[in-house]
Amino acid sequence: MTQFSYEIKDAAGIHARPAGLLVKLAGTFQSDISIECGEKKASAKKLFAVMGMGIKCGSAVTVTAEGADESEAAKQLEAFFKENL
Repeated sequence: MTQFSYEIKDAAGIHARPAGLLVKLAGTFQSDISIECGEKKASAKKLFAVMGMGIKCGSAVTVTAEGADESEAAKQLEAFFKENL
């Protein structure tokens, strides 16, 4: 299991465009990838689950990758968060 934490800096939080890109990137990995924010947890491979979390600017999220390519998944997802959110 590999994980990282990140504070959302985008003024709109995780909205439709970056959520779609996030799900697309997460889908390229074999590992199970989840996003946790407070009491909510969802698969990063399901758009409606990510959007349904309602993650706002300033929220702290923890992304967890678990599986065969978890370290590469976490590395690329962390870079995605830094560039887009």
